[in-house]
Amino acid sequence: MRTTGRLWSWWRWILTGLNLVALVLSATMSWHYLAGGTIAGCGGGSPCEQVLSSHWSTIAGILPVSGLATGVYLAMLVAGLFIGPATEESLRRLAWSMMLILAGSIAGSAIWFTILQKWIIREFCPYCMTTHITGILLAALIFWRAIREKGEHETKPVITLLPAMGRLTGGLILAGILIAIQVGFTPPDNYSDEVSPGNTPSMDYHSVPIVGSPDAPYVVSLLFDYQCPHCQKLHFILDDAIHRYKGRLAFVLCPAPLNPDCNPYIPRVVDEYKNSCELAKIGLAVWLADREAFPAFENWMFTYEAGDRWIPRSPGGAREKAIELVGRSEFNAALSDPWINQYLKVSSKIYGSTIQGGQGGIPKLVFGTRWVIPEVYNADDLVRILQSNLAVPGI
Repeated sequence: MRTTGRLWSWWRWILTGLNLVALVLSATMSWHYLAGGTIAGCGGGSPCEQVLSSHWSTIAGILPVSGLATGVYLAMLVAGLFIGPATEESLRRLAWSMMLILAGSIAGSAIWFTILQKWIIREFCPYCMTTHITGILLAALIFWRAIREKGEHETKPVITLLPAMGRLTGGLILAGILIAIQVGFTPPDNYSDEVSPGNTPSMDYHSVPIVGSPDAPYVVSLLFDYQCPHCQKLHFILDDAIHRYKGRLAFVLCPAPLNPDCNPYIPRVVDEYKNSCELAKIGLAVWLADREAFPAFENWMFTYEAGDRWIPRSPGGAREKAIELVGRSEFNAALSDPWINQYLKVSSKIYGSTIQGGQGGIPKLVFGTRWVIPEVYNADDLVRILQSNLAVPGI
């Protein structure tokens, strides 16, 4: 079907519509990053927030990926205005070439960021995934139409198959350069030094859950949630970091459930954290009932059951394990102790003092007036973050 100067064909309307959807979503996420605002359904420790607060959401810790995407989709929108038959032939060919290169970069980036969310961040952002799917559909439509559109006075396409594939490959190479920059230049961890000592309640380290010695000279508060996959990854690195500090480091365990039922700083309930309050209370009850059994309970809560992805424990399963470890009567007595709710309020207050720009992601490490959302893969990463971001003295 051919177009005229006054009428667009159906595929151009679809192309422009997809382009606008991706542009608006990218611009919204850019605003979220630059202005520190929140997006509907993307706050309170949601998977969406975990993705957007990840250091993978930026290029070398400087430019938000969504900002670059906004520029790409805007350029594609402009180029799309010059692909019709009313446009002079050389300009039309140039517009199609630009759109093919942009389409390749969009498709390559979409595949990369989907891989990141699936296997590295292990959370999915619905805004990001909608943009990626839209981008792939857009790239497929552009390639399909580019090799079918005829010149004004020609029978062959404006761009033939091999040149079109070459331009698409060029875009994929640009996406590869972006990936190399992200992998090669480790961006800084998200941290702040704006916590006021007056906003963080003091505590007796001998009377709260702690990994390491309560008499250690350096005690870092760890805000976590039993349903948080990043917390699960960090849990099994703590002992190694303490060992490297030769016992001079300890971590206070401060459950900060991402659920408004017990954390007033969370705006709404999200399905991924609907059991967080109950699980936190069960964990604290185990600690109250038998401190020696608590490490075994913690390890069980964060241990893989099967498969290649950790799945949070259910409240029913956690209760059964708790009773197995400490006894039914002891567990029930501890669970009714008012100290549990009091300690959750203390942990929530620490969590509230670290919220910045509407972002309250976890896990969080707090030391003195500084906090950090660490992205760690081993003890080397954790020690580096402790020293460079939190200013914990060296070993």
